[in-house]
Amino acid sequence: MQIILSVSIAVLAGLLMTRVVKSLKLPDVTAYLIAGIFVGPYFLGSLGIDGLGFISMEAVDLMTLVSQVALGFIAFAIGNEFRLEEITHIGRQAVVVGVFQGLAAMLCVDTALLLLHILIPDKLSVAQAITLGAISTATAPAATLMVVRQYKASGPLTDLLLPVVALDDAVGLVAFAISFGIARTLSSGVVDFVSILVDPLIEIAASLLLGAISGWLLTQLEKLFHSNTNRLNLTIAFVFLMVALSMIKFSIGPVHVGFSSLLVCMMLGTVFCNLCPLSADLMEKADRWTSPLFALFFVVSGAELELHVFTEAAIVGIGVVYILFRSLGKYYGSLISTRLTHCAPPVCKYLGITLLPQAGVALGMCITARQLGPEGDLIRNITLFAVLIYELVGPVLTKQALTKAGDIKPMPDEVKYRRERKLAESGSGFNQ
Repeated sequence: MQIILSVSIAVLAGLLMTRVVKSLKLPDVTAYLIAGIFVGPYFLGSLGIDGLGFISMEAVDLMTLVSQVALGFIAFAIGNEFRLEEITHIGRQAVVVGVFQGLAAMLCVDTALLLLHILIPDKLSVAQAITLGAISTATAPAATLMVVRQYKASGPLTDLLLPVVALDDAVGLVAFAISFGIARTLSSGVVDFVSILVDPLIEIAASLLLGAISGWLLTQLEKLFHSNTNRLNLTIAFVFLMVALSMIKFSIGPVHVGFSSLLVCMMLGTVFCNLCPLSADLMEKADRWTSPLFALFFVVSGAELELHVFTEAAIVGIGVVYILFRSLGKYYGSLISTRLTHCAPPVCKYLGITLLPQAGVALGMCITARQLGPEGDLIRNITLFAVLIYELVGPVLTKQALTKAGDIKPMPDEVKYRRERKLAESGSGFNQ
């Protein structure tokens, strides 16, 4: 009962908060995150009343399944951006920018934190510095996609942004696996080339292969049904299935085989949208179905933010350096790579700002970093500190960047009123 009550309170709190921040013209995702903090263990949850809020981090952890499923649907939706007829003219740009900006962020953070290590070696080790550098490559696709959907952004910047955000996962996985393998070697003194080079490549290849096969299979099964409702149900079931299969891990000798649910579901969506002629309509219907799921996901994400990290001066100091230099790396990495690939001036100027949000993938990486023992605790706390700042500020900056680039068009008051009224009458007002 407490779990169901907590879910309902979380969604209601998120929706009500969107009305509170409406006058400030903040994105809905920011409202959901603020609502999550409000119902989390540090505010309402501290009252100790089960169901009124999340009374502990253990209670928030019970919602982990919601986060995993929501990320699966987010990746599936991003796969829709890889339609061949639309991506042929930006494919090379997306790859170059996706790789370059991720590595630029890692280089900036590595350099800054290694210099910081020289100044305060007792507070920050080399292993911690290079691990945090690898974590800096990751960008949160969820917040970006929510802002794009809410404001119906479209244009050159949005067209490049979504593929770049999707590619970030692959870049981040490789960068983190190699850096963390080196960090673990520095901590233990044991060199393991398999975990440094082989495991991450196998994870990426296996994830893409599983997603591609599943996308083809979904397309074939869709032909058995003539009702759009049944086709939608089948599509949703496949995303759930992919999230579940992505949790499988096994070993073949010294090689550890695992899957990235983001890559699997992204490839599922990519293959499906390119093979199935009905995919556009089904994707649109799936977006409406997932609206409350995404709202709950961001409220839970807000509740997961551990505010106690602000009480430790060392974490705040290192966290500020991490945030500053990651932001510089993302911005200038995007600026340089977009100019090299001859993107439009607004894309060059504003793309880097839209790549600042950071959450799920980075948190997954810092959980893995716990294998370093006590050193992993500092990595986790600094990542949590950065996620707290980025998730609250990032969506707002993304909206502003898309608006200044012209991808978000101002809506006249009369048109806005008619649109909201039409949505309310059709029962779809929840999307707003």
